Amino acid sequence: MDYLYYLFAVLAFLAVVLFLEGAYLAWNAYKGPEAKRIEKRLQAMTVSNTHESTLVKQRLLAEAPGVQRLLLQIPRIHQLDKVILQSGINCSVARFIAICLLMAAGGFVGSLLLGASLIVAVVATIFAASVPLFYILNAKQKRIRTIEQQLPSALDLMGRAMTAGHAFPSALQMVGSEMPEPIASEFRIVFDEINYGIPTAEAMMGLAERVPSTDLSYFVIAVLIQRETGGNLAELLANISDLIRARLKLLGTVRVLSAEGRLSAWILTILPFALGFVLQLMNPKFLSVLWTDPKGVNMVIMALMLMVFGIFVMWRIIKIRV
Repeated sequence: MDYLYYLFAVLAFLAVVLFLEGAYLAWNAYKGPEAKRIEKRLQAMTVSNTHESTLVKQRLLAEAPGVQRLLLQIPRIHQLDKVILQSGINCSVARFIAICLLMAAGGFVGSLLLGASLIVAVVATIFAASVPLFYILNAKQKRIRTIEQQLPSALDLMGRAMTAGHAFPSALQMVGSEMPEPIASEFRIVFDEINYGIPTAEAMMGLAERVPSTDLSYFVIAVLIQRETGGNLAELLANISDLIRARLKLLGTVRVLSAEGRLSAWILTILPFALGFVLQLMNPKFLSVLWTDPKGVNMVIMALMLMVFGIFVMWRIIKIRV
């Protein structure tokens, strides 16, 4: 009887261990890091459903099919998906919209709890809902600037690889494996698309669409022209690399010379809001007439419109394109 008891305990232990092992393997196959990495690379291979190729999995706007169909009814929803993809943030359109709605609800409820009027609550709601969008746009600009800084080194690497006898796809693969992020992932996507059978021209145009950079457009156009007319692509890449480095050097000089203007623009942009916040903390009744009296509300609206116009003009003046 004791032997049967011990045998049953050992078999139960083995059953539990095998069950846990099987559950872990099943989870790792569908939700593990490797599965997520493969899914992310497949989804990032196309920006929208404008490509004609059927070899590439389209990016999903939402995980739920019902939400996906609902979002597809929104006009130009793929433009928002493109911006999210260009920012490099792993977020779907449905999740982004949900975050915006939560931020808007938090801004509205928080304003009412602080005793603000309905107009102030609406303004706070719009501002809170816009915070995720500003974050995405800022991340997009930072990522594009990083890619532009890395592009000359990537082109030099491709030029040396092609001079040594490697083919163009092999040079793309070398950039994807040797260069740092985020340019490495973009070139890996191009290599994977070409390797899966997508035409090189379409893969390169997809790269230019995912990274809206003038410097990278030069590279894409040079490759497309060279494939049509022929020529020494390695030498052409070296010339483009030198041109981009010269432009970045000139851009750095311009940023140094315009630093004082940018600092003044930041101060003039933040000062009115900071001063109003300090006055509200020191003497709440002093500014309360601006949202309790109808004339005060009209003055606030007119002042905000003029401030937005002035901020736009200032930043357009100090933004010098090179």
